[in-house]
Amino acid sequence: MRYTVAALSMATMLAPAVALADYYAYCANNRIEVDSRNPEQMASARGSGTCQMGPKFGFLSDAQSFAQRNFGGPGSACSCR
Repeated sequence: MRYTVAALSMATMLAPAVALADYYAYCANNRIEVDSRNPEQMASARGSGTCQMGPKFGFLSDAQSFAQRNFGGPGSACSCR
């Protein structure tokens, strides 16, 4: 029993960690962008012409699909009004 617990503990410690990231759709300088930076980081990087265009997504593909469906996809024209 001790060996089973030890083996499971070691396997858990050696398993690769899953990197969790959040993704957002933004209007940045009049273009749609999908990025993993949070809203504060994005505003700092792109300036005051940046606004979040939807919710937070757990997967890049979900954020890209949202941007495509609702705004024409990354690179499309947009406005932060």
